[in-house]
Amino acid sequence: MYRVVLASRKTVEWIGLLIVGFLFVFPFLWMASTAFKTMPEVLQFPPTLLPETWEWSNFAQAWESGPFHMFTWNSILVAVGILILQFLTAVPAAYAFARYKFPGRNLLFGLVLIVLMIPGQVIFLPIYVQLSGWGLINTLWSLILPYAASAFGIFLLRQAFMQVPDEVIEAARLDNASEWKIMWTIMVPMAKPVLVTFGLFSFIYHWNDYFWPLIMTNSDEARTLPIGISSLHMSDGGTLWNVMMAGNMILILPILVIFFVAQRHIIKAFIYQSK
Repeated sequence: MYRVVLASRKTVEWIGLLIVGFLFVFPFLWMASTAFKTMPEVLQFPPTLLPETWEWSNFAQAWESGPFHMFTWNSILVAVGILILQFLTAVPAAYAFARYKFPGRNLLFGLVLIVLMIPGQVIFLPIYVQLSGWGLINTLWSLILPYAASAFGIFLLRQAFMQVPDEVIEAARLDNASEWKIMWTIMVPMAKPVLVTFGLFSFIYHWNDYFWPLIMTNSDEARTLPIGISSLHMSDGGTLWNVMMAGNMILILPILVIFFVAQRHIIKAFIYQSK
């Protein structure tokens, strides 16, 4: 009787998980399906799940609708530039919070947590005024510098560094290793899954960011791929939903590739953090 109840409970759990998973995946599948349809098929009723005719030219039309090679290059520079600066600032800060005791440490870390809870949109005006004073508006620097430090990265790496046994660090100090060497050659490799996960989250956020590039730039030369994709709906003959969905597929393709390559490290990071 107990086994029957247990099996029934597991069946209900699996059905619930499948329903929730389907609800999350369906919008993506619908976007991918629309990207390959012709425009008449997009508008027909009842709608079809799979395209009757696979229209690959939608991707070429989306790519040729504007300077997308420049938008893509700008997105790469911004996302990678922010990621490098965040690693360079978050790793030393997290190491200091995790391994040093100094006056005001808890207060400073509390301020980091407060910053973590403040949406970026709330503080965009003073940052805009400051960057305008420096003459950086409508440049890639206006998209990179405000995100050079990450409160989320400091928090995540601090938790990872605190799990490294003290004996490992003491042994390195006995071998006359400098703090700089301990941080980059011992702590960072041991926190590699967390670093990869943070890097992936940072890259995805800034690759998809629409708000900040929209308010900081006003010309195509400094704009990124999400802004370019949003311009696809501006058509004299109405919105070309199939071309627009093809543009969205182009936007998320690098993220999907990076996720499938790094998913093993992401799973390791969550297991590492839960210990």
